[in-house]
Amino acid sequence: MPTHANTSGGRLQVESTATKVNPVSHSRILVVDDEPNVLELLSLYLNREGFTVSTAADGKAAVQAFDSLQPDLVVLDIMLPEMDGWEVCRNIRGKSQTPIIMLTARNDDYDRIIGLEMGADDYLPKPFNPRELVARVKAVLRRTKSADNSETTSEMLRFPLLDVDKNRHAARLVDTEIPLTPKEFDLLWALASHPGRTFTREELLEHIWGYDFFGDDRTIDVHIKRLRRKLEPDGHPYRYIHTIWGVGYRMEAVAATEEVQ
Repeated sequence: MPTHANTSGGRLQVESTATKVNPVSHSRILVVDDEPNVLELLSLYLNREGFTVSTAADGKAAVQAFDSLQPDLVVLDIMLPEMDGWEVCRNIRGKSQTPIIMLTARNDDYDRIIGLEMGADDYLPKPFNPRELVARVKAVLRRTKSADNSETTSEMLRFPLLDVDKNRHAARLVDTEIPLTPKEFDLLWALASHPGRTFTREELLEHIWGYDFFGDDRTIDVHIKRLRRKLEPDGHPYRYIHTIWGVGYRMEAVAATEEVQ
């Protein structure tokens, strides 16, 4: 049976790792929700799969838990006391690229888009099946672990003033590393590794999120918008990601004064 430890007046609970082994066993998951039954249910399901589960019931406790525990993934509700989930997400993204799955109280496009804009990697509307949440956690962690355990041989793609390094899961713009979430990097790599090829939104969704993703192609648009802000700051002499109207996106380094037809 799992053991519990409470801190901050019971705001934070830490459960021991279950013995069952799976491909992402020993990963640390922080679940943040102000509903005790949700925390208990998700802890039970995640613990059964071999994860170390910690919980926090408000935004401030979530930030404290993240700083002290350094989890491998955060499951984060939006509607929280003390500090809402958007602010918690912004706080985490200011110091870490740890994957975040956001929980929304309803299937609201606004909530979903704001979460993705702030750096969330995935989202799940309430009510949800806890087995689906576990499946999403595993999928995100598999992609993250795969990137962390990649071969030491460097696989570098070079564009004018931009380097994309698959081995390090990182990109550098004018010799400055760009902070990218795992999904942002996956999207960038998919485009950068096929320069000049136009991808449909559906192809990018399937390639990066997989068949188990239940979102829509606007998720791609949100991530493209964020990538452009990072890769093409004001005054930068090149544009890298181009919209092919009615089709999708492609990557090609073009001077900012020119246009891709």
